[in-house]
Amino acid sequence: MRDLPLPLALTARLSPVLVIACAGWALTSGPFAAPSMEHHAAGQQAGHTGTKSSSGSAPSSSSSAPSKTAPAMTYTSAPAPCTAIPEKTITSLVPKAKTAGKEIPSTDSELRRTCSWNALDGYDYRWLDVSFEIMRSEQAARTSYQQRTEEKDGGGAVPGLGDAAYSHVGLSTEDKQQSREGMVLVRVANALVVVNYSGSDFDSGKAPATDEINKGAIQAARAAVTTLEGSRPS
Repeated sequence: MRDLPLPLALTARLSPVLVIACAGWALTSGPFAAPSMEHHAAGQQAGHTGTKSSSGSAPSSSSSAPSKTAPAMTYTSAPAPCTAIPEKTITSLVPKAKTAGKEIPSTDSELRRTCSWNALDGYDYRWLDVSFEIMRSEQAARTSYQQRTEEKDGGGAVPGLGDAAYSHVGLSTEDKQQSREGMVLVRVANALVVVNYSGSDFDSGKAPATDEINKGAIQAARAAVTTLEGSRPS
C-alpha cells in the first residue's frame, strides 16, 4: 500500500521537531559526582650509612599517591530502543506505523539511543519516540532529571515508575492546527528514559485529548523502563 503524503502543515511542523530530536539526545552538562579520593601517609625512620651529618640520622617519610575510585555505574550502555516497546503497543499508539521503527543516529550509541515511530492514519497523525541516556553517575542523572523537569513546569510525578518519573502535556497551535505533545521523563539509577508522544487531527484541526496523550506516553515509558531494567548487567 502506498504511503500517504503528509499535509504541508504537518511537514512544516515536523522539520524543526526532527532536528531537535536528532540533536537533543546529548547528555546534559550538569556536574558529575567527583570521584572519591583517599590519602594514606606512612612515616619511616631510616638510618644513614656512610658519612653522618652533625645532627645524626635524619627522618624520612613517604606517602602513597592519591587513589581515585570512579563511581559505580548501574547501567553502562543503552539498550536497543527500537525493540524496547512491544509491537502491539506501537500499533495501538501509532496506527499504521511500521513497528520496526527508525533509530536516529547518535554521536555515542553506547550512551544515547533513540527510536522514532510516526504515521498518518487518514488525517489522524501520531508520533512517538523513545530514548535511553546513560550518565556517568547516579548523581549526574539526578541533576539532569531535575533540570529537565524544572524546564517543563506544570507537569506532575508518575508514581511507581523507576526511581523518579515526571509527565508533562502541552498544546501548541500553528496555522490553526492544534497538536498535543506529551513527555515522560524517568530516572532509573544512572540512566534516563525519555518518551515523547504527540498527535494531531488534520481533518478537524483539533488535537487529541490530554488524557489520551498522557496515558499513551506513560504506557510507552513503562515498557521502555522494563526493557532498560532487563538490560542491567548481572
